[in-house]
Amino acid sequence: MPDKNQQIQKLTEHNDELENYFRNTIIPQLFVDGKLKLQKFTPPAMKQFTLSARDVGKPIDDIKDNFRYPTIVEDIEQVIKSNEILEKEIQTTDLRWYQMNIIPYVKKENNKTDGVIITFVEITTRIMDLKELEKLVADHEILLDTISHDIKNPLANLAIAIELFKDAPLHDEKEFYSLLKIVDNALIKMHKLIKELTEVRKGDHKYKAEEELLRFEDILEDVRLTLSDNINSANAIITSKINISAITFSKRKLRTIVYNLVNNAIKFRAAKRQPKIVVTTKKQKNFMIISVKDNGIGIKKKNLESIFSKYYRLENAIEGSGIGLYLVKEIVTNAGGKILVKSQVGKGTEFQVYLKN
Repeated sequence: MPDKNQQIQKLTEHNDELENYFRNTIIPQLFVDGKLKLQKFTPPAMKQFTLSARDVGKPIDDIKDNFRYPTIVEDIEQVIKSNEILEKEIQTTDLRWYQMNIIPYVKKENNKTDGVIITFVEITTRIMDLKELEKLVADHEILLDTISHDIKNPLANLAIAIELFKDAPLHDEKEFYSLLKIVDNALIKMHKLIKELTEVRKGDHKYKAEEELLRFEDILEDVRLTLSDNINSANAIITSKINISAITFSKRKLRTIVYNLVNNAIKFRAAKRQPKIVVTTKKQKNFMIISVKDNGIGIKKKNLESIFSKYYRLENAIEGSGIGLYLVKEIVTNAGGKILVKSQVGKGTEFQVYLKN
C-alpha cells in the first residue's frame, strides 16, 4: 500500500491539475457541492457574474442574484436528485443568452451525486443571427414571390389588350404601329424582368437551399432559440419526441417549415390555458412525418383549406402577414410532399408535414 506521504502527494497533484484547469479555462464554470455551497469558479465566471473570493463557501441561494436568472437553485437541486445532466438555454436579466449545462459530480466510491459543475456558453449572437436570418428569409420570399407571381396576372391582361389593340382601326396607321411597337417592347422587357427575377431567386438561394443530411433535433433547437422571446412571453411548453432524426433536405427550408408551424401554435394559443406544443417525427414508408400539435384555439372546419392561401389571415389574428402557411405548403409541395391539418375549435390543432426522405 502506498504510504501516507504518497497519498498526500497524489492528492496535491490532482488538486493542482484541477486548479490549473479552472484557472485557464475560458468558459464560465462553477462547482457547487452537495450542500448547495459554491466551492470554486473560473475567472470568466468571476467576470461574467461579478463573483469574488468572498463568495466561495456561501450557499448558492445567497448569491443566486449574481447569475441573473431565477431558477438556478431549483435546477441544481433537480440535477442532484435525478443524477442527470440538465441542458437549457437561459436568458439573464441583462438580456444575454447562455447555453447552460449542469453536470452531476458523482463520487466513485458510492456512485452518489455530491454536487454539480455548471458551465455557461454565451449564445446571444447566435440567437440574434437566427432571428435576423429568419426575418430576412421571410421578407425575401414575400418580395420575390409577389414580384414573380402577382405581376403575371396584369401582364396577361396587358397581352390580351395588345392583341385587341392590333385589331383596332386607327386613322393614322404610322402612329398606330409606333404606339404598338412601344407597347410590345415594354411587354417584352417586363417579361424579361420577371424571368430574370425568378432566375435570381433560384440562383441567389442556391447555396442556401442545397440539400444536406440534417438532424431534426438541431433544426428544432434553432427554431426554439429563434422564438425564445415568444415562448417565454407566452409561457409555452414545447416537448418533442423524435422517432426519426436524419433527413436529407434544405436546412433553410426545413427551418422555415418548423418555424412557421411552431410560431403559429404559440400565436393562436388559448387565453385561459398554458400553451403546450408537441413536436414529433416518425417514418412512414419513404416519408418523414413531422407533427406539430397544440392545445390552442383551433380552426373552424370551413377555414382549413383557406389557411394555406397567400395573405389569408384568420378573423382573430392580431399579427402576421398571412404568408407563413402559404410558404410552408409551397416548400412542402415543391419537394414532393404534402401537409395535412386536423383541428377542433377550442381544443387545438395538429399539422402533419410529409417530406420525402
